[in-house]
Amino acid sequence: MRTVGWNVVIVSFAYLASAAELPKKCSAPPEYPHTTLVKKYSSRKIFNAGEKIYYDCAEDFTPSKGFRAVQCSRGKWTKLTLKCEKKSCGNAGDLPNGQFEYEGNSYLGEKVFAVCNQGYTLKGPNYMICKKSGWTGEIPTCEEGEATCSTPAVANSLSPSGEVVRAGDSVNITCREGFQLDGAQQITCGPDGRWGPLPPQCLRTYVPTQLPDKDLRCGVPEAVRNADLADRFTTMKSFASGDRVHYVCEVGHVQAGGSRYRKCVAGKWTPLHLRCERKLCGSAGEITNGEFVYTGVQFGDTATAVCDEGHLLVGQATRNCMAQGWDGRVPICEAIDCGEPPKVANAELQGSQEPPFTYRSTVHYRCLTGTLIGSREVWCTQDGTWSTPPTCNDVTCPPPRVPGGFWSGASRASYEHRDSITIECKPGYASTGPRVVTCGSDGRWSPGLPRCAPRARPVRRRN
Repeated sequence: MRTVGWNVVIVSFAYLASAAELPKKCSAPPEYPHTTLVKKYSSRKIFNAGEKIYYDCAEDFTPSKGFRAVQCSRGKWTKLTLKCEKKSCGNAGDLPNGQFEYEGNSYLGEKVFAVCNQGYTLKGPNYMICKKSGWTGEIPTCEEGEATCSTPAVANSLSPSGEVVRAGDSVNITCREGFQLDGAQQITCGPDGRWGPLPPQCLRTYVPTQLPDKDLRCGVPEAVRNADLADRFTTMKSFASGDRVHYVCEVGHVQAGGSRYRKCVAGKWTPLHLRCERKLCGSAGEITNGEFVYTGVQFGDTATAVCDEGHLLVGQATRNCMAQGWDGRVPICEAIDCGEPPKVANAELQGSQEPPFTYRSTVHYRCLTGTLIGSREVWCTQDGTWSTPPTCNDVTCPPPRVPGGFWSGASRASYEHRDSITIECKPGYASTGPRVVTCGSDGRWSPGLPRCAPRARPVRRRN
């Protein structure tokens, strides 16, 4: 029975030891901005220790630096160093007698605008758009001569047509009685010799075939998503049949399609097809030794700066996508510098370490006097401070008390660490234990004091 019991205990400990040594597995890997996990890994939930998996850049993004792989280590994934940036069309080239002005960083969907030098006229469209195939659209040119426009012929208007005006000049279009303006009243001659916005129309005013009736009027148009009624209409409570109103996108939104106009027809508003989408801010910038973590890149989204291990953030961590773009500035990730190691009384540094002392740098101390309490090694921590340094304490031992014993040398009130003495027994006493003892770091004599026991007196035999 006893032998069996010992066998069971041994097996149990062997099982626990082997279980403790089993490598930890990893759960599903984290998501990173602008990246996608390679498809063959996306459905898995558990990964073996040491296993590597790979990421690709998301659609419309391209690798800029770093490696695609992460590895399962001790139950956690190593950090992904791959950085993906939005695909760029790059430089649009030279524009003779002018220059290109870029909307952003030449990313997909962004525009580049052509601006001619003074004395030259733009021919063709004034912008190109960055698409997957590159800059698309007709390439503009700048030709010698000042741009001019001919006043447009707007049917049923009172404005003269055919007059020549210079670039930058504006004209107002006024409709004849019985006609209503459809579009902008004021148009301006652009540097490309085209009117902007497009010339309006003069449409016949709706005349009811019956007496006015309150049912033929429209009330205040209902609210629509991401758009507001233009200010000029907000104070009006009633609209006649044939009246038109227009909308403007809310702050932080831009028109992405449809018409911004709707009309009151026989007491009902025509449907509004305006589509307003959140403004796109694009990238919040690149951080050396760090990265931005995004909630998105549209109006109202945020980008939070995260520094690589061993670096501290300098500046505002979070940027907000506003109507004018990202607020604030790109912060900096500076390498952690702990400065000079702390001074320890009665101690010196070992080795030849020199500044700078960056994250995880280590130094070692040696006590000149006293005993080292704590770790002799200190290191530069993530918050830019040193770990707790050791101390060098004076350790003393009291005079040894050994009944029947004595030691050579002057008797002292205390002995310092590492002092050694030799203890002898007085005549008539026998020594048991070590003769030489040393004052230890714990203030005790090591390996322990000897004993001096009286010798047994010889027994005399009687004759």
